[in-house]
Amino acid sequence: MSLRQSKQIPRPPLYTPEERRRRDESPWTLVQGILAPVQFVVFLVSLYLVLRYLSTGEGALAATVSIVIKTLILYTIMITGAIWEKVVFGRYLFARAFFWEDVFSMLVLALHTAYLVALATNWVDVTGQMWIALAAYATYVINAGQFLIKLRAARLEGNRNAKLAEVAE
Repeated sequence: MSLRQSKQIPRPPLYTPEERRRRDESPWTLVQGILAPVQFVVFLVSLYLVLRYLSTGEGALAATVSIVIKTLILYTIMITGAIWEKVVFGRYLFARAFFWEDVFSMLVLALHTAYLVALATNWVDVTGQMWIALAAYATYVINAGQFLIKLRAARLEGNRNAKLAEVAE
């Protein structure tokens, strides 16, 4: 049993009512909802291509192109996500509700960017570049998990608030 559970310390809500309203009304919410699964599909294809290259030595170009596409989608979702946070929370990054997700996102961005630098400068050979991509992908999976957990928490919170509103009526 955690300290929070034993002392029944209430967890602060992810969204204030005003933030929830802004989230629900923002077109950037839909943009994030579209880009996230697109990025995940691109990730799965790219992961397959990278692993195929590392295991067979075949398909370096396809794997490289897929990593660049994945990275560009990541940059897009990070920019639009920062805009979404600004609309909903009044700041571009590190809003209270998504602070740790944003912190870890910086590592995800750094590793994807390191891949692009390695690719552009031939800092390491193709195999080394693929390993950098795999490290970037591992952090992406963790970060995506963070966001999925947060999405679930927001849904549960919304359901709880809806039930409380029904009881109050």
